[in-house]
Amino acid sequence: MSSTSEKVRCLIIGSGPAGYTAAIYAARADLKPVVYQGIQPGGQLTITTEVDNFPGYPEGIEGPEMMEQFKKQAERFHADIRFGVVTKVDFSNRPFIVEADDGKKIKAETVIIATGASASWLGLESEQKFMGMGVSACATCDGFFYRGKDVAIVGGGDTAAEEATYLAKLCNKVYMIHRRDELRASKAMQHKVLNTSNIEMVWDSIPEEVLGDDDGVTGVRIKNVKTGATRDLDIFGFFVAIGHKPTTEIFQGQVEMDQTNYIITIPGKTATSVEGIFACGDVQDHYYRQAITAAGTGCMAAIEAERFLAS
Repeated sequence: MSSTSEKVRCLIIGSGPAGYTAAIYAARADLKPVVYQGIQPGGQLTITTEVDNFPGYPEGIEGPEMMEQFKKQAERFHADIRFGVVTKVDFSNRPFIVEADDGKKIKAETVIIATGASASWLGLESEQKFMGMGVSACATCDGFFYRGKDVAIVGGGDTAAEEATYLAKLCNKVYMIHRRDELRASKAMQHKVLNTSNIEMVWDSIPEEVLGDDDGVTGVRIKNVKTGATRDLDIFGFFVAIGHKPTTEIFQGQVEMDQTNYIITIPGKTATSVEGIFACGDVQDHYYRQAITAAGTGCMAAIEAERFLAS
């Protein structure tokens, strides 16, 4: 075997809670998994400050530290974890051929895709500056930290509407900023938002700048798209809910996806349209998008891969 080509029984692409959990299970099943961590080792949790809702951490834990623990646990069972990005795949025949940016060509008997998804952002410099200091793309993850405070959420679809009503239960006031004069969300969700007393709609408006200091977010400057007038809202949390984008570009045409490019898996399983290819975590889940559900599907994918190889 040449130095640039190798054979593996189980290749895991991606390294968030899903990828690392798959690695732990696959390694313990003696599949000798190889993991390519991808462009953001540890996934979305590495840009999350405190994780308070993962069982087993009563005091909470910082996202990056938690992912480091996941990684160490996988390495304890001799998972081969590599820093690098998969650049090309060919799933037309088994063994599947996968190329990485380190020049390696891998022939894999099974592949677990755990490349995740990333939140769509507004593209403001100030949004990046206060990331994890009041700026978030996950109300269910971070809403708790703003209990009793005023917050703002940007968006007009179902996700934004769901997150706004979730935040309204915890926060004093929720400003919902939308660039149009009506929501895109389903009628049921619109009804819920418009009938929640502490959600204030800010129509025809876009955020211009997130305001803050060394302690984090203190406000947001918004601009009315019709009049051009600007005003500042005093808030402590700024939530962006304008969609998520699954990291599936390199799998286009290789496995079946839905219209928004999430990988389709068999209901209740992680098997994809190609036998021997499994998908877990946010790359196939646009509904829950939680660390614990991602970890759960990572476990499922490894067990399914092990049984596939055994059969």
